[in-house]
Amino acid sequence: MIPSFKALIPLLFFLPFLNHYDNYSKKQPEVKILTSGTKTSIRGLSVVNDNVVWVSGSNGTIGRSIDGGKNWVWMKVSGFERSDFRDIEAFDGATAVIMAVDSPAYILKTINGGKTWKVVYENKTKGMFLDAMEFWNDLSGIVIGDPIDGRFFIARTFDGGDSWKEIPYDKRPEAEKGEACFAASGTNVRPLDRDEAVFVSGGTRSRIFSKNGSSDLPLLQGKETTGANSIAVWDNKKMNGGKRMIVAGGDFNDATSTERNCFYTNDGGKTWIAPETPPHGYRSCVEYYSKNVVISCGLNGVDYSTDGGKNWDWISKQSFNVCRTSKLGLAFYFAGNNGTIGKLVMK
Repeated sequence: MIPSFKALIPLLFFLPFLNHYDNYSKKQPEVKILTSGTKTSIRGLSVVNDNVVWVSGSNGTIGRSIDGGKNWVWMKVSGFERSDFRDIEAFDGATAVIMAVDSPAYILKTINGGKTWKVVYENKTKGMFLDAMEFWNDLSGIVIGDPIDGRFFIARTFDGGDSWKEIPYDKRPEAEKGEACFAASGTNVRPLDRDEAVFVSGGTRSRIFSKNGSSDLPLLQGKETTGANSIAVWDNKKMNGGKRMIVAGGDFNDATSTERNCFYTNDGGKTWIAPETPPHGYRSCVEYYSKNVVISCGLNGVDYSTDGGKNWDWISKQSFNVCRTSKLGLAFYFAGNNGTIGKLVMK
Protein backbone atom coordinates (compact mmCIF):
# COMPACT_ATOMS: atom_id res chain seq x y z
CA MET A 1 0.00 0.00 0.00
CA ILE A 2 1.31 3.45 -0.90
CA PRO A 3 1.12 5.80 2.11
CA SER A 4 -0.91 8.98 1.77
CA PHE A 5 0.79 12.37 1.60
CA LYS A 6 -0.71 13.17 5.03
CA ALA A 7 1.06 10.15 6.50
CA LEU A 8 4.35 11.35 5.01
CA ILE A 9 4.14 14.84 6.51
CA PRO A 10 5.82 13.94 9.86
CA LEU A 11 8.68 12.22 8.02
CA LEU A 12 9.15 15.13 5.62
CA PHE A 13 9.15 17.56 8.54
CA PHE A 14 11.88 15.70 10.40
CA LEU A 15 14.20 15.03 7.47
CA PRO A 16 15.93 18.45 7.75
CA PHE A 17 16.42 17.86 11.47
CA LEU A 18 17.99 14.45 10.86
CA ASN A 19 20.30 15.90 8.22
CA HIS A 20 21.24 18.67 10.66
CA TYR A 21 22.15 16.15 13.35
CA ASP A 22 24.34 14.28 10.86
CA ASN A 23 26.07 17.51 9.89
CA TYR A 24 26.79 18.26 13.56
CA SER A 25 28.65 14.96 13.83
CA LYS A 26 30.70 15.65 10.68
CA LYS A 27 31.59 19.34 10.99
CA GLN A 28 34.03 20.90 13.44
CA PRO A 29 32.12 22.53 16.32
CA GLU A 30 33.15 25.59 18.30
CA VAL A 31 31.65 27.72 21.05
CA LYS A 32 30.74 31.32 20.24
CA ILE A 33 30.51 33.70 23.21
CA LEU A 34 27.29 35.71 23.03
CA THR A 35 27.57 37.83 26.17
CA SER A 36 29.55 38.16 29.41
CA GLY A 37 30.33 40.63 32.16
CA THR A 38 27.12 40.47 34.18
CA LYS A 39 27.80 39.96 37.91
CA THR A 40 26.15 36.60 38.29
CA SER A 41 27.16 32.92 38.29
CA ILE A 42 24.72 31.15 35.99
CA ARG A 43 23.74 27.54 36.67
CA GLY A 44 20.16 27.61 35.39
CA LEU A 45 19.56 27.44 31.64
CA SER A 46 16.38 26.66 29.69
CA VAL A 47 16.20 26.75 25.89
CA VAL A 48 12.57 26.83 24.74
CA ASN A 49 13.34 27.04 21.02
CA ASP A 50 16.00 28.50 18.78
CA ASN A 51 14.95 32.05 19.71
CA VAL A 52 13.76 31.93 23.33
CA VAL A 53 16.41 31.31 25.99
CA TRP A 54 16.29 31.95 29.74
CA VAL A 55 19.10 31.79 32.34
CA SER A 56 19.15 32.12 36.14
CA GLY A 57 21.98 32.72 38.57
CA SER A 58 23.33 34.26 41.74
CA ASN A 59 22.54 37.75 43.06
CA GLY A 60 18.87 37.25 42.19
CA THR A 61 19.62 37.56 38.48
CA ILE A 62 17.56 36.33 35.53
CA GLY A 63 18.42 36.75 31.85
CA ARG A 64 16.21 36.33 28.80
CA SER A 65 16.68 36.47 25.04
CA ILE A 66 13.93 36.20 22.44
CA ASP A 67 16.14 36.58 19.37
CA GLY A 68 18.47 33.59 19.57
CA GLY A 69 20.94 35.17 22.00
CA LYS A 70 21.68 38.32 20.01
CA ASN A 71 20.24 40.56 22.72
CA TRP A 72 19.68 39.90 26.42
CA VAL A 73 17.43 41.48 29.01
CA TRP A 74 18.82 41.19 32.55
CA MET A 75 16.60 41.55 35.58
CA LYS A 76 16.77 41.26 39.38
CA VAL A 77 13.89 39.54 41.13
CA SER A 78 12.49 42.07 43.59
CA GLY A 79 12.97 40.94 47.18
CA PHE A 80 15.34 38.16 46.12
CA GLU A 81 18.43 40.18 45.19
CA ARG A 82 20.65 37.93 47.33
CA SER A 83 19.12 34.63 46.21
CA ASP A 84 20.95 32.05 44.13
CA PHE A 85 18.62 30.80 41.41
CA ARG A 86 20.36 27.58 40.41
CA ASP A 87 17.73 26.26 38.04
CA ILE A 88 15.07 27.55 35.69
CA GLU A 89 12.39 25.98 33.51
CA ALA A 90 10.94 28.16 30.77
CA PHE A 91 7.86 27.37 28.69
CA ASP A 92 7.80 30.35 26.32
CA GLY A 93 8.96 33.95 26.14
CA ALA A 94 6.65 34.98 28.98
CA THR A 95 6.45 31.99 31.32
CA ALA A 96 9.19 30.53 33.50
CA VAL A 97 9.76 28.90 36.89
CA ILE A 98 12.91 29.53 38.97
CA MET A 99 14.40 27.76 41.99
CA ALA A 100 16.20 29.52 44.87
CA VAL A 101 18.25 26.91 46.65
CA ASP A 102 18.19 27.81 50.36
CA SER A 103 17.82 30.22 53.30
CA PRO A 104 14.95 29.52 52.83
CA ALA A 105 14.24 27.56 49.67
CA TYR A 106 11.83 29.14 47.21
CA ILE A 107 10.24 28.42 43.84
CA LEU A 108 8.84 31.39 41.90
CA LYS A 109 6.95 31.77 38.65
CA THR A 110 6.44 34.55 36.09
CA ILE A 111 3.84 34.79 33.34
CA ASN A 112 4.86 38.22 32.02
CA GLY A 113 8.43 37.78 30.90
CA GLY A 114 9.96 38.37 34.33
CA LYS A 115 8.35 41.72 35.10
CA THR A 116 6.80 40.22 38.22
CA TRP A 117 7.33 36.91 40.05
CA LYS A 118 4.97 34.97 42.32
CA VAL A 119 6.21 32.72 45.13
CA VAL A 120 4.66 29.31 44.45
CA TYR A 121 6.64 27.32 47.04
CA GLU A 122 8.51 28.16 50.25
CA ASN A 123 10.36 25.88 52.67
CA LYS A 124 12.08 27.18 55.81
CA THR A 125 13.11 23.76 57.12
CA LYS A 126 16.59 23.82 58.66
CA GLY A 127 19.10 22.32 56.24
CA MET A 128 16.82 22.63 53.21
CA PHE A 129 18.77 22.95 49.96
CA LEU A 130 17.15 22.46 46.57
CA ASP A 131 19.40 21.04 43.85
CA ALA A 132 17.55 20.72 40.55
CA MET A 133 14.20 20.96 38.83
CA GLU A 134 12.90 19.22 35.72
CA PHE A 135 9.64 19.10 33.78
CA TRP A 136 8.17 16.36 31.60
CA ASN A 137 5.91 18.85 29.82
CA ASP A 138 4.18 22.19 30.46
CA LEU A 139 2.34 20.79 33.48
CA SER A 140 4.27 18.01 35.22
CA GLY A 141 7.53 18.69 37.02
CA ILE A 142 9.78 17.58 39.86
CA VAL A 143 12.25 19.24 42.21
CA ILE A 144 14.84 17.41 44.30
CA GLY A 145 16.90 18.53 47.28
CA ASP A 146 19.61 17.40 49.65
CA PRO A 147 18.69 14.87 52.37
CA ILE A 148 16.65 16.05 55.35
CA ASP A 149 16.82 13.65 58.29
CA GLY A 150 18.48 11.05 56.10
CA ARG A 151 16.15 11.13 53.09
CA PHE A 152 16.33 13.07 49.81
CA PHE A 153 13.75 15.82 49.47
CA ILE A 154 11.32 15.52 46.53
CA ALA A 155 8.30 17.59 45.49
CA ARG A 156 6.03 17.43 42.44
CA THR A 157 3.86 19.81 40.45
CA PHE A 158 1.04 18.96 38.06
CA ASP A 159 -0.11 22.47 37.17
CA GLY A 160 2.92 24.01 35.50
CA GLY A 161 4.62 24.99 38.75
CA ASP A 162 1.69 26.97 40.19
CA SER A 163 1.71 24.67 43.23
CA TRP A 164 4.01 21.97 44.62
CA LYS A 165 3.29 18.91 46.75
CA GLU A 166 6.01 17.29 48.83
CA ILE A 167 6.51 13.54 48.61
CA PRO A 168 5.77 11.99 52.04
CA TYR A 169 8.90 11.51 54.12
CA ASP A 170 8.62 7.71 54.27
CA LYS A 171 8.37 7.53 50.46
CA ARG A 172 11.60 9.46 49.85
CA PRO A 173 14.85 7.61 49.00
CA GLU A 174 17.27 7.11 51.87
CA ALA A 175 20.72 8.71 51.67
CA GLU A 176 24.00 7.45 53.03
CA LYS A 177 26.03 9.63 55.39
CA GLY A 178 27.90 12.19 53.30
CA GLU A 179 25.74 11.54 50.21
CA ALA A 180 23.89 14.45 48.58
CA CYS A 181 23.12 16.04 45.21
CA PHE A 182 25.09 18.80 43.51
CA ALA A 183 23.25 21.97 42.52
CA ALA A 184 25.79 22.43 39.74
CA SER A 185 23.70 22.67 36.57
CA GLY A 186 20.11 21.69 37.26
CA THR A 187 20.68 18.41 35.44
CA ASN A 188 21.07 15.73 38.11
CA VAL A 189 17.39 14.86 37.67
CA ARG A 190 15.84 13.95 34.30
CA PRO A 191 12.67 12.36 32.92
CA LEU A 192 13.26 8.66 32.34
CA ASP A 193 9.98 8.03 30.55
CA ARG A 194 6.58 9.68 30.40
CA ASP A 195 5.87 9.48 34.12
CA GLU A 196 9.13 8.58 35.86
CA ALA A 197 12.26 10.51 36.74
CA VAL A 198 15.81 9.46 37.53
CA PHE A 199 18.36 11.36 39.61
CA VAL A 200 22.01 10.95 40.62
CA SER A 201 23.95 11.69 43.80
CA GLY A 202 27.52 12.37 44.81
CA GLY A 203 29.77 12.85 47.79
CA THR A 204 30.95 9.88 49.83
CA ARG A 205 28.71 7.70 47.69
CA SER A 206 27.45 8.19 44.14
CA ARG A 207 24.27 6.45 43.02
CA ILE A 208 21.45 6.56 40.49
CA PHE A 209 17.87 6.54 41.80
CA SER A 210 14.61 5.58 40.14
CA LYS A 211 11.25 4.24 41.29
CA ASN A 212 12.78 0.76 41.26
CA GLY A 213 15.41 1.70 43.84
CA SER A 214 19.04 2.73 43.58
CA SER A 215 22.34 1.35 42.33
CA ASP A 216 25.95 2.44 42.64
CA LEU A 217 27.67 4.43 39.91
CA PRO A 218 31.30 3.81 38.94
CA LEU A 219 32.11 7.53 39.05
CA LEU A 220 34.82 8.89 41.33
CA GLN A 221 33.43 9.13 44.87
CA GLY A 222 34.38 9.04 48.53
CA LYS A 223 34.81 12.77 49.25
CA GLU A 224 32.31 15.60 49.59
CA THR A 225 33.53 17.07 46.29
CA THR A 226 33.25 13.91 44.19
CA GLY A 227 30.53 11.99 42.38
CA ALA A 228 27.86 12.53 39.76
CA ASN A 229 26.91 16.11 38.89
CA SER A 230 24.74 15.46 35.85
CA ILE A 231 22.80 12.79 34.00
CA ALA A 232 21.39 12.85 30.48
CA VAL A 233 18.79 10.48 29.03
CA TRP A 234 18.46 10.06 25.28
CA ASP A 235 14.99 10.12 23.74
CA ASN A 236 13.16 9.30 26.94
CA LYS A 237 9.77 8.99 25.21
CA LYS A 238 10.89 6.40 22.67
CA MET A 239 13.73 4.45 24.26
CA ASN A 240 11.50 2.37 26.55
CA GLY A 241 12.51 3.87 29.85
CA GLY A 242 15.74 5.63 29.00
CA LYS A 243 17.98 2.72 28.05
CA ARG A 244 20.68 5.08 26.78
CA MET A 245 22.03 7.35 29.52
CA ILE A 246 25.26 9.15 30.38
CA VAL A 247 26.55 10.53 33.70
CA ALA A 248 29.29 13.09 34.30
CA GLY A 249 31.07 14.57 37.29
CA GLY A 250 34.41 13.84 38.93
CA ASP A 251 35.95 16.10 41.59
CA PHE A 252 35.07 19.79 41.38
CA ASN A 253 38.18 20.58 43.43
CA ASP A 254 40.31 19.11 40.64
CA ALA A 255 39.15 20.75 37.42
CA THR A 256 41.59 18.91 35.13
CA SER A 257 41.25 15.39 36.50
CA THR A 258 39.84 12.80 34.09
CA GLU A 259 39.68 10.05 36.70
CA ARG A 260 36.28 8.29 36.49
CA ASN A 261 34.52 11.50 35.42
CA CYS A 262 32.10 10.02 32.86
CA PHE A 263 30.29 6.75 32.11
CA TYR A 264 27.53 5.75 29.71
CA THR A 265 25.04 2.91 29.47
CA ASN A 266 23.07 1.42 26.59
CA ASP A 267 20.98 -0.95 28.69
CA GLY A 268 19.26 1.27 31.22
CA GLY A 269 22.06 1.19 33.78
CA LYS A 270 22.63 -2.56 34.02
CA THR A 271 26.17 -1.99 32.80
CA TRP A 272 28.18 1.25 32.72
CA ILE A 273 30.96 1.78 30.20
CA ALA A 274 33.97 4.07 30.64
CA PRO A 275 34.90 6.23 27.63
CA GLU A 276 38.03 5.31 25.70
CA THR A 277 38.85 9.03 25.67
CA PRO A 278 37.07 10.73 28.59
CA PRO A 279 36.09 14.39 28.89
CA HIS A 280 39.13 16.49 29.71
CA GLY A 281 38.34 17.29 33.33
CA TYR A 282 35.61 17.61 35.93
CA ARG A 283 32.25 18.10 34.20
CA SER A 284 29.22 19.72 35.84
CA CYS A 285 26.82 19.06 32.96
CA VAL A 286 26.26 16.57 30.15
CA GLU A 287 23.60 16.79 27.42
CA TYR A 288 22.56 14.71 24.41
CA TYR A 289 22.19 16.66 21.19
CA SER A 290 21.34 13.57 19.16
CA LYS A 291 21.60 9.83 19.65
CA ASN A 292 25.36 9.96 19.04
CA VAL A 293 26.31 13.60 19.61
CA VAL A 294 26.86 14.37 23.30
CA ILE A 295 28.27 17.56 24.84
CA SER A 296 29.66 18.19 28.33
CA CYS A 297 31.04 21.26 30.08
CA GLY A 298 32.91 22.16 33.23
CA LEU A 299 35.40 24.47 34.85
CA ASN A 300 38.09 23.99 32.21
CA GLY A 301 36.03 23.82 29.05
CA VAL A 302 33.72 21.94 26.73
CA ASP A 303 33.97 18.41 25.34
CA TYR A 304 32.18 17.02 22.28
CA SER A 305 31.48 13.39 21.40
CA THR A 306 30.13 12.02 18.10
CA ASP A 307 29.97 8.37 19.16
CA GLY A 308 27.61 8.47 22.12
CA GLY A 309 30.23 9.27 24.74
CA LYS A 310 32.88 6.76 23.76
CA ASN A 311 35.43 9.41 22.75
CA TRP A 312 35.54 13.11 23.58
CA ASP A 313 37.21 16.07 21.86
CA TRP A 314 38.14 19.17 23.86
CA ILE A 315 36.62 21.89 21.67
CA SER A 316 36.80 24.89 24.04
CA LYS A 317 38.69 25.88 27.17
CA GLN A 318 36.04 28.42 28.17
CA SER A 319 34.58 27.59 31.58
CA PHE A 320 30.84 26.86 31.73
CA ASN A 321 28.55 25.45 34.42
CA VAL A 322 25.64 24.27 32.29
CA CYS A 323 24.72 23.37 28.70
CA ARG A 324 21.28 22.65 27.28
CA THR A 325 19.76 21.90 23.91
CA SER A 326 16.62 23.46 22.50
CA LYS A 327 13.36 21.72 23.40
CA LEU A 328 11.72 22.69 20.10
CA GLY A 329 14.60 23.47 17.80
CA LEU A 330 18.24 22.87 16.98
CA ALA A 331 20.18 25.44 19.00
CA PHE A 332 22.60 24.48 21.79
CA TYR A 333 23.62 26.94 24.53
CA PHE A 334 26.10 27.21 27.41
CA ALA A 335 26.19 29.41 30.53
CA GLY A 336 28.64 30.03 33.35
CA ASN A 337 30.30 32.52 35.66
CA ASN A 338 30.43 36.28 35.11
CA GLY A 339 27.21 36.10 33.12
CA THR A 340 28.94 34.27 30.28
CA ILE A 341 26.62 32.69 27.71
CA GLY A 342 27.80 30.74 24.67
CA LYS A 343 26.29 28.98 21.68
CA LEU A 344 27.46 25.95 19.69
CA VAL A 345 28.25 26.81 16.08
CA MET A 346 29.88 24.97 13.20
CA LYS A 347 32.99 26.19 11.41
